[in-house]
Amino acid sequence: MKNEFKSRPAKEDDLESILNIYNQGIDDRIAILEEDKKDIEYMKEWFENHKERYAVIVVEKDNEVIGWASLNPYSNRCSYSGVADLSIYIKRDYRGKGAGSFLLKEIEQIAIKNSFNKIVLFTFPFNHLGQGLYRKNDYREVGVFKNQGKLDGRFVDVLIMEKVFEDY
Repeated sequence: MKNEFKSRPAKEDDLESILNIYNQGIDDRIAILEEDKKDIEYMKEWFENHKERYAVIVVEKDNEVIGWASLNPYSNRCSYSGVADLSIYIKRDYRGKGAGSFLLKEIEQIAIKNSFNKIVLFTFPFNHLGQGLYRKNDYREVGVFKNQGKLDGRFVDVLIMEKVFEDY
């Protein structure tokens, strides 16, 4: 069976789709410690800061961008240069349908190619769909930051997960 998804590097023309998917994540309150929707200027600045090793890719189905992933700096300290922070967002209608696993495998290959030996990510303990995606792809739970931030005036815990590339 032919894979129905395609990935490619994101380009500036994709920013409106990336923004819409990101804002869905903000609205849904299950994936990010953000309360206010972002605008295209925010997304342009964000995209400008994702060059070289810090890739942004999109996943498409039938020529429609249905998700995106990015490798983000984990720390400015040089001792952490092999660690990337992961962002991954899938359009609502496509969550739980394989696009996330496809996109995750693609961004992992880029991470290895770009000399990252480890990916870390932060998710909410109640985001079971996201955790299922990561566990299925060999991410392990590291721990929980208690009261890491506030969302809608209430403290929220954040679960930390990681994947170390053993064969790196």
